[in-house]
Amino acid sequence: MPGTDTARTAPCAPRRLPTVLALMPVQLVLLFVILAAVDVACQLLGARLVHAAPAPLGDATRLLAALMLSLAMIAAYRTLIVVLEQRSAQELSRAGAARHLAVGMLAGIALFALVYLILWAAGAITWGSFTGSAGLGRALAVAIASAVGEEIVFRGVVFRRLEGALGTSIALTVSAAIFGLVHAGNAGASWISTLAIALEAGVLLGIAYAATRSLWLPIGVHFGWNFTEGGIFGAAVSGAHYQGLIGASLSGPTWLTGGAFGPEASLPALSVSLCASAALGWYVVRQTAWRPAPWRLQAHFQ
Repeated sequence: MPGTDTARTAPCAPRRLPTVLALMPVQLVLLFVILAAVDVACQLLGARLVHAAPAPLGDATRLLAALMLSLAMIAAYRTLIVVLEQRSAQELSRAGAARHLAVGMLAGIALFALVYLILWAAGAITWGSFTGSAGLGRALAVAIASAVGEEIVFRGVVFRRLEGALGTSIALTVSAAIFGLVHAGNAGASWISTLAIALEAGVLLGIAYAATRSLWLPIGVHFGWNFTEGGIFGAAVSGAHYQGLIGASLSGPTWLTGGAFGPEASLPALSVSLCASAALGWYVVRQTAWRPAPWRLQAHFQ
């Protein structure tokens, strides 16, 4: 019968979520908690794999664990977006991913290289010789894992969902503050480093997402900055120490070098990041992509 054939071939409508799961604050909390749990679980599993691997395979195992974490986080995010928001995760679309990643990585490398150029001009760097690639694998693995995991959680969930409800300015302020506080427990952290991380990474990476509505750009910037800092120059990255390709020791007051936390807590890094944020923010505003705060906030929580 014609009616029967039509019924069989008609596409199924998306299943309606329970009212409580359709609320923005509930979805934000669920996304944050689940994805943060996936991130932590993958890190713990990766640590166990590295511990069990023979010493010569340590770096290869670290890289494998970082790639596994990245794939798990991307898959979990895409699945949760389909289930909770009932749409495809265009912010992690494969289209344009390579271009945004490449641009972001080059930007991150250039920005941190500029930080070291300023430190060198200020006489805070003593250059050494080439130290070899012994620490490169660890720095690369950590940079990949932190860039993918943190950007999905903080820009993909916190910033994106708050921006949709409260506008870009409020979302940027809140997500940057949370991002800074998350790093407050790192080795060598202080209120200065916490504020610096919020203003540097929290603001810049949030605006990078707003400029493209793609997570690949902030992932690239995050990776490029961290890898250059730890893998190339061997500086402390948010309190974690690495052996870089180039021997370069820092000396001077904490405001100039960042102290035990690393150059991210320094005035040169803060200045470079804020200038980059201002330039990118100007671009977002010119493109009319800076979303204003709504007059009636409560209407956007439904």
